[in-house]
Amino acid sequence: MTTVKEQINALEHQLIDAIKASDIKFLEKHLHNDLLFIAPNGQTITKEIDLMSHRSKQMKVESIAAFFEDIKVVGDTVIVLVAYQTSGVMLGNPINGRFKYIRFWKKCREDFKIIGGSCYQVSHK
Repeated sequence: MTTVKEQINALEHQLIDAIKASDIKFLEKHLHNDLLFIAPNGQTITKEIDLMSHRSKQMKVESIAAFFEDIKVVGDTVIVLVAYQTSGVMLGNPINGRFKYIRFWKKCREDFKIIGGSCYQVSHK
């Protein structure tokens, strides 16, 4: 039987693949309708903004490597700390360097969905 941490770890890896491929189907399924995410520039990102950035190709990842730091289960919510070494374009702005993310997954019926998070640029490439 898979633990919640293993399940979220697998979803995080699938999320990386979905972001690289602009997999709208995966993102629609796993981003909560009320998602709130703070981008490195301070902009608040909603589910619709995120999906629009992939549909319009304003989000393009050229390279990404994940370094998972922690996964904590708190009731039906899971907190993930992960750093990415990445390069590409986000909402038309170049991204390049190491970014630290906190992401919140919540169990919603049978699926986990991302309800919130934030990203901070730790270093430039």
